[in-house]
Amino acid sequence: MKSTVFVVEDSRTMRSLVRDVLESGGYEVRESADGRQALDALHSISPDLVITDINMPEMDGITLLREIRKHPALGRTPVLILTTSTDDEVKASARAAGATGWIGKPFDPDRLCQVVAHVLARRTER
Repeated sequence: MKSTVFVVEDSRTMRSLVRDVLESGGYEVRESADGRQALDALHSISPDLVITDINMPEMDGITLLREIRKHPALGRTPVLILTTSTDDEVKASARAAGATGWIGKPFDPDRLCQVVAHVLARRTER
């Protein structure tokens, strides 16, 4: 069975790029354009991994991450941050909120697949 990755990104182009890379890597990809839509969808999807941007309308990625961590059924879901931000304060906020990892944009497709595979492998070891 394919692992499901939920991509939360307001840029349609970036969402499409991430989806294409992950689908070619054998993952099922679901997606949302903002954190609020994502939070609503996450209750019925139960993905194996969430990848989120930080700067989005309606609900930013850090707030989404905090909401995921509060939810009993989703709280242990790994969450990767995929963003252009290199600000150390933002990274610290993401870590404090419970981010599993950080990937910078623009991303290397091979590296993205490696990180996703690594995170998912660690999840199944638990």
